[in-house]
Amino acid sequence: MALHIVLIEPEIPNNTGNIGRLALATGATLHLVKPFGFEITDKKLKRAGLDYWKHITLATYNNQHEFFKTHANKKMVFFSSHATTSHWDITYKEEMFLLFGKESVGLSKTIIANKSFTTAKIPLFSNHIRSLNLANSVSIAVYEALRQLA
Repeated sequence: MALHIVLIEPEIPNNTGNIGRLALATGATLHLVKPFGFEITDKKLKRAGLDYWKHITLATYNNQHEFFKTHANKKMVFFSSHATTSHWDITYKEEMFLLFGKESVGLSKTIIANKSFTTAKIPLFSNHIRSLNLANSVSIAVYEALRQLA
């Protein structure tokens, strides 16, 4: 039961390292779309991913255009705090791509406005927070997908 975790322009190496570790633990493929806010060899990324990083199934792309061209016909869910659909209401599928934006601003408005894809949010129950940490959000989404697919 494979999923695909996609990080569009990730900025924080520790988040990406933790998400890589999550990908390995769940059998997911990690897709990283440039530009990155760090070098892929960054020791913070490696530290967060521990010695597991070498075992992660990883794909990198030079830009969003390359990623979307490569995976044009795939089932995708875009996660955004601006979405109206809860991640609990998504029907997850085998081989689905779960896309997340960069830590500072999330996914671009252009991506969110594209109605050909499903967008989902992870509900927040406090007005004092704008969003969750990226690694936490990815974990929540991946495990909800796995729960449905089990």
